[in-house]
Amino acid sequence: MIPLEANFPTDFAARYREKGYWRGETFSALLRERAERFGSRTALVGGDQRWTYADLLDKAEVAACGFLKLGLKPGDRVVVQLPNIPEFFSVVFGLFIARLVPVYALPAHRQTEIVHFLQKSEAAAYVTAATHDGFDYRDLARSIKLERPELERVIIIGEAQEFISFASFERDQAIVFEPADPSSVAFLQISGGSTGLSKLIPRTHDDYIYSFRASAEICQLTEESAYLVALPAAHNFPMSSPGYFGVFYAGGTVVLAPSPSPETAFPLIEREKVTITGLVPPLALLWLQAAPSSKHDLSSLQVLQVGGAKFMPESAKRVRPTLGCTLQQVFGMAEGLVNYTRLDDPEEIIVETQGRPISPDDEILIVDDQGNPVAEGEAGNLLTRGPYTIRNYHNDPGANSRSFTQDGFYKTGDIVKRTPEGYLVVQGRATDHINRAGEKISADEVEDHLLAHPNVFDAAVVSIPDPFLGERICAFVIPQGEKPKGPALKAFMRTRRVADFKVPDQIVFVDAFELTAVGKVSRKELRARLRAQFLGDEQLKAGQ
Repeated sequence: MIPLEANFPTDFAARYREKGYWRGETFSALLRERAERFGSRTALVGGDQRWTYADLLDKAEVAACGFLKLGLKPGDRVVVQLPNIPEFFSVVFGLFIARLVPVYALPAHRQTEIVHFLQKSEAAAYVTAATHDGFDYRDLARSIKLERPELERVIIIGEAQEFISFASFERDQAIVFEPADPSSVAFLQISGGSTGLSKLIPRTHDDYIYSFRASAEICQLTEESAYLVALPAAHNFPMSSPGYFGVFYAGGTVVLAPSPSPETAFPLIEREKVTITGLVPPLALLWLQAAPSSKHDLSSLQVLQVGGAKFMPESAKRVRPTLGCTLQQVFGMAEGLVNYTRLDDPEEIIVETQGRPISPDDEILIVDDQGNPVAEGEAGNLLTRGPYTIRNYHNDPGANSRSFTQDGFYKTGDIVKRTPEGYLVVQGRATDHINRAGEKISADEVEDHLLAHPNVFDAAVVSIPDPFLGERICAFVIPQGEKPKGPALKAFMRTRRVADFKVPDQIVFVDAFELTAVGKVSRKELRARLRAQFLGDEQLKAGQ
């Protein structure tokens, strides 16, 4: 197996330890300490289940025994694809306790993505639910096994049929759990996939625990905090900003929402006295629309975080008067850097900016396309490094050479400006990377799928501003042979077994793409020209 490496230089690691960012904490030790300290307090609420901290530790240790008795060895990787159910946490903490490495997948992912994660991580097992939201993941597992017959261990939450039942896991007193190395890779997250399928992001115990420990402090979490997980639990935002890990660190309560819709979330806020939650902008707009006519008492909600994509100022202004709580803007990435507006910031900063970094040692560079620093207050490409920002992707030399400078700065792909107070204002993306409702999608990947259609000669995918989604996916298609219908192309995309959020929102047919004098054009230039050419076109406004 390709080793899991974080690649923090020795001198930087020493500095981060000396300054107290990295304290030698691990996820398994964290859970044990919290179970000892807060044993009878409610840690987790999901559906009709209410788990105390002691319950969570007990269920996680049973899970750890079960994984190890399947023959998994410390360091093995396990793809985890689960919805917002309590078992997500017993699985993940069980993997941590067994020194196994979760690879997080979203419920929306399908065969193309899951097989990619299995291959790229060299995973030895796959954990998923029997069904969720009308989809049968056992059928997905069967298809995956046809493509990856060496995948012997498929563990199912719920009715397992021919697969391994998670409910069959039992405690084995003979198993002794060894402590993890705090500097080791604890798990692999997924990137937004700026070029093709998602990259794998190695996060260590040291760096990640620092990020949510500091976030919990910034967000003023206490034992009385109740955090609603409205977004998918495998997302970095609800995981650590401050997310459920930050809430567990503070000894508070995590409440799981099976759906982020107001119809589902508002009753949970009222019943569980939720104090904080995080949403992407389209969902925040839905909540703002629904709240005035809601019969539910939302008065416990103190903080609404909005992140994943830029929240427009006019919408941001509505949060306090409509929901009666403080807005906290969050601009972060699974690769590391997270920025917050502070809860006591002036309203103008909360509304107009996307926050400032967590750490004094978050280094920020804003440069032009040639790598030169821009004038203060000017827009440029955001580069960063720091105590919780990765230095490499896993098993992806090409992405590493593109995404990191020689001195270890991560090229985020974001265009930002910095205010005199050090707050960042996001201007957009430098890459052909579409941010649709917080899901970051590679234009290259969508084009590749469209080009597989026999009646598509060429395709170029661009982002189009959308007041609800932030950006939507528009595909410009040159047909060949019989011109296909837009709905038929969308249906074809779905047969490619990709996440539904990658299917173009609209398709525009064109006769040709403009070429340079030598008959070539970069995809980036082509997409920029198409976006500029058609942005105001009535055909594009209406969609096809």
